[in-house]
Amino acid sequence: MALNKIGTAFAALAASALLLAGCSAGTSEVAGTSDSTGTPVDDSTTIKIGVSLADQKSMFYIAEADGIRTACEEEGVECIILSADNDGQRQVQQVNDLLAQDIDVLIFTAQDGTAASAGVKAAADAGVPVIAVDQKPQDEKADLLATYIATDSIKAAEVLCLWMFEQMGGKGEIGILRGVLGSTAEIERTEGCNRALAASPGIKVAAEDVANWDETESYNATTNMLQANPNIVAIFGESDAMGIGAAKAARDQKREIIAVGIDGFPTQITAIKEGLTQATQAQIPFGMGQMAVRDALKLLRGETIPKLQLQDTVLVTSANVNDVDPVDFYGPNVK
Repeated sequence: MALNKIGTAFAALAASALLLAGCSAGTSEVAGTSDSTGTPVDDSTTIKIGVSLADQKSMFYIAEADGIRTACEEEGVECIILSADNDGQRQVQQVNDLLAQDIDVLIFTAQDGTAASAGVKAAADAGVPVIAVDQKPQDEKADLLATYIATDSIKAAEVLCLWMFEQMGGKGEIGILRGVLGSTAEIERTEGCNRALAASPGIKVAAEDVANWDETESYNATTNMLQANPNIVAIFGESDAMGIGAAKAARDQKREIIAVGIDGFPTQITAIKEGLTQATQAQIPFGMGQMAVRDALKLLRGETIPKLQLQDTVLVTSANVNDVDPVDFYGPNVK
């Protein structure tokens, strides 16, 4: 089990104070399991998985939590799910609180690179393996991860931007809305679209802004972009919320643009059907959450898991939107 042994009474008190979402607790009969130091785990002891998520407002993170909770219930293990409410400092403290509760594995979706690095180091110092989902440290602390499960964001953004450029006829001006600076998804989606731009000399980036994955921030940023750049004909939002915000801003200014995002949110699927937006790359957060729990159990059994597990997306446009069910990506609670 974890190296930082804390008294049972303290663990129970901390759990009751900090628990955001409890998963079913039970005894996992995993024969021959071992902890991160190679010491066999007592099969009569409940396996406890700690989960630290950036927030529980984003549909992605809600679906990830649903997947984690479902897998924990199916496997009969206990999990403690905490949300940092987009506060990196709070998240680091929550990771330390989870470690104090004697967790066996940490599933970690960090708010940003700083929180990711600090949280992973704290877990490594405590001898607790870390499964990162969606975000990872942007420094040497990434080498401490047991595995990293994420969307192949570079590929997703590159394919999406190339599709958008094709709709533009291979030429014209675009705007770009970036997510939280320094986060894994922001870095990789920016890189992916930059690759598409390098292959598309007829496309010019007229404006860029940071909208932090948020629809309202995106709406305001796009309003300013379009007023200052009357020749913009398309906007790449690095998330669905930002793509939708851009489309609404353009509509309110009576401008016709191509607006795209990445996520596959049900709201974006509806927006594509209605013609408000034009495309998204659908991710599988529910499945990623389930995968993280099952990988945690594999680790405790002493099995080897890949260090990097990139997941493909599905390009959704008006051509296939009627064949897409958000449940396939975001789980049964999405509707």
